[in-house]
Amino acid sequence: MSKPERVRVEVAYAELQRQFLRALEMPAGATVADALTASGVEHECAIKLDELRTGIWSKPVDRSRVVGDGDRIELYRPLKINPMEARRKRAKQKRPGS
Repeated sequence: MSKPERVRVEVAYAELQRQFLRALEMPAGATVADALTASGVEHECAIKLDELRTGIWSKPVDRSRVVGDGDRIELYRPLKINPMEARRKRAKQKRPGS
């Protein structure tokens, strides 16, 4: 079986007010960085790619990783609050007399 000449990937980025999802067809051997550039997410969402972490299907990856057919490339924004701290705040608000 021969390798495909093209692979299909998606680039996803989400904010509270909007979501970006773009399907792309890339040449075989393309990297995560290539797909991010081709998607136009940086310009369209007015973000700085260098400030965001990247993953494929919820697993962190380096941008030099070669993409495979069906990969979903995700950009992760920094957390505004630590998840443990958010849980503590919610629990405190639910306690009677708090």
